[in-house]
Amino acid sequence: MKKKVQLTKLAPNCGCAAKVGPGTLAGVLGNLPKFCDPDLLVGTDTSDDAAVYKISEDLALIQTLDFFTPVADDPYDFGQIAAANALSDVYAMGGTPKTALNIVAFPKDMDVEILGEILRGGADKVMESGAVLAGGHTIQDDTPKYGLSVTGFVNPKKFWKNYGAQTGDKLILTKPLGAGIINTAIKADLVSEEARTAALASMKLLNRSACEVFREFEIHACTDITGFGLGGHATEMAAASDRTIVIDTEKLPLLPDVEMYASMGLIPGGAYRNREYANKTGVKSSAVLWKEDVVFDPQTSGGLLAAVKEQDVPHIMEKLNAAGLRAGVIGEVTDRQVWTLELK
Repeated sequence: MKKKVQLTKLAPNCGCAAKVGPGTLAGVLGNLPKFCDPDLLVGTDTSDDAAVYKISEDLALIQTLDFFTPVADDPYDFGQIAAANALSDVYAMGGTPKTALNIVAFPKDMDVEILGEILRGGADKVMESGAVLAGGHTIQDDTPKYGLSVTGFVNPKKFWKNYGAQTGDKLILTKPLGAGIINTAIKADLVSEEARTAALASMKLLNRSACEVFREFEIHACTDITGFGLGGHATEMAAASDRTIVIDTEKLPLLPDVEMYASMGLIPGGAYRNREYANKTGVKSSAVLWKEDVVFDPQTSGGLLAAVKEQDVPHIMEKLNAAGLRAGVIGEVTDRQVWTLELK
């Protein structure tokens, strides 16, 4: 590189923490016209991870797109993370990514070698997923942004939705939490090298292995944990399933030093928007404050959250552990209470 640039210093919010809040987004989407097509199996109604369109009795298309501001100073790392995050929506539906298109915004005066490294990171991650990169679109912008539009395949009779969780289900999360908090510590120049390295590795990790394990079992509901945090995405799952989700904060898998940074108040602004959104549907909590903050922490390229039969949990966890994933059984689904989310 001709000049070292700290990409994370170029945006007020990093990665999925830059997303518009779930409450604001829901209000805007609610005013859009409704599209009716019998082959549109999943649209905007349930705030799911991607659209699903039926092509034939055995084939449906999954379509999604995701892009954001830099979440890593190294451009190659940024490209990998952004691509893994976009591909995750396909895995959250139980599908297989097939094609991807780049989405790029880049400052006109910035070294183009940085852009090349961002795109190389994205291309390598798409290749790792088994999909093909087939083009894209770029614009000039003062703040770098990168992501993908991804198309995947899935059987229309077997894909997963973010609703359908059943009373008695257990909740499995396939990646540790705290990426947003660690990214805030990075921007404040307070992060340890252990935490930085662990967060980067987690964000770059595809949800492909987790998806392949889940496909061997009956999944009642599934979503990936990104900008709305565990609390926001769990609230969406609970509300759409007409159930209450109970999260045991003592069992949350965490990245290194997250407790310390959260206790110091290094909480991204998106966490407060996520908490506000969940509060509208009712939150009951007996958890300590820093753990509540972790629950609502915006994640970038987080893990899959799945509602599964209790009897399948030991077998699923055995396979997830064998795949090298830091997964955890973090809660359960109960009958609908006056709240949709309970933290204990």
